[in-house]
Amino acid sequence: MPRILCIILSGGRGERLYPLTKERAKPAVPFGGKYRLVDIPISSCIHSGYKQIYVLTQYASTSLHNHIANTYIFDSFTQGFVEILAAEQTYERSSWYMGTADAVRKNFLHFHTQDPDYYIILSGDQLYRMDLREFFRNHVENQAEVSVAVTPVTRERAPHLGILEVDGQGRIVKFVEKPPADQDISHLRIPPNLAANLKGLKPGREYLASMGIYIFNAGVLEKALDNDLTDFGKEIIPQSVGRLKLQAYPFPGYWEDIGTIKSFYETNISLTTITPEFDFYNEDHPIYTRRRDLPASKINACVINQSLTADGCIITNANIMNSIVGIRTIIESGATLDGVVCMGADYYETAEEKARNRSQGIPDIGIGRGTLIRKAIIDKNARIGEVCRIGVDGLARAEGDFGHYYIRDGVIVIPKNAVVPPGSVL
Repeated sequence: MPRILCIILSGGRGERLYPLTKERAKPAVPFGGKYRLVDIPISSCIHSGYKQIYVLTQYASTSLHNHIANTYIFDSFTQGFVEILAAEQTYERSSWYMGTADAVRKNFLHFHTQDPDYYIILSGDQLYRMDLREFFRNHVENQAEVSVAVTPVTRERAPHLGILEVDGQGRIVKFVEKPPADQDISHLRIPPNLAANLKGLKPGREYLASMGIYIFNAGVLEKALDNDLTDFGKEIIPQSVGRLKLQAYPFPGYWEDIGTIKSFYETNISLTTITPEFDFYNEDHPIYTRRRDLPASKINACVINQSLTADGCIITNANIMNSIVGIRTIIESGATLDGVVCMGADYYETAEEKARNRSQGIPDIGIGRGTLIRKAIIDKNARIGEVCRIGVDGLARAEGDFGHYYIRDGVIVIPKNAVVPPGSVL
């Protein structure tokens, strides 16, 4: 059996997701009420039978480390592991990871202990559900040295992605990084015979974009990184075209690169639709996450429509529409949420803690009585006081940072541990 090592790249700062990444790495950002983004690629690896997994971390990695250490614990019979490799300084090198390729290069010493035949390299912050065994089978059958998972996209999305030109057999012959909207790239369209064999190909998706998911033969990867190049997408893959046997693996299923506040908000809210494109309700391929042993959520005299509520919530006399209610969320009487992504809390406050905070004018963790919130992201442990109005007055709001809240892509973001005083209008 070939020895396959999975590497999940999780060291990026996620600047476009700020302030959600102010205190945590992007793959550690909570998603869908109870998960973390990094749970997606790890779950795909596990379901595919690839259980030797390294997660490369660097920026604000404490919460990511805690989550992985408390979640992915294999028994001694599986010979599997999910191991964290944080950026480190040694006698040989003193710099941090300078990019995705550099992160892998600096960890070959650790990878060699597993003596892999192949490396599967994944991103820690994308939303998809892929059978990596099919990806690997395609790699072997085509005798490729490098395979790149690609997704069909429209011309409108092309300026934000790396676009590949392939021949009729799926060989990659050209790579164009983020082609401008006014550039003619008609020659990069999917070949007709290849398009005809793509199941579920939607109209208008005429181009193949790199998903940032790769398979390398082990020796090929080491040779490809025997240089000072730092990034897979911008340098390693483009410079390998014409030099190595590069194969595209078209993946027509749902895929989203959650890179901005807008995409993060929209992908969360889309989970509340009747038939979401990404479905957590798949018993054959569940997404794993930390087991918390929380009680069932308690719903008291509420109206809840097309929303998700995670474990351990207490919601009283509230109106909730098209929203995500994360773990341990406390919502008091008369509150209204419409289009809100609420990440919940890390703990329950005791009666003594509440009394002490209230004596200092600090609201309880959660959402106070009579508060109205629309089109917002509420990060963990936020304290929103009574009768606040957030995003409900139709005011023209400029993008920016405003202390205890932020506005990004038209979405109001209440950061982690923020305190919104009673009666605030944002």
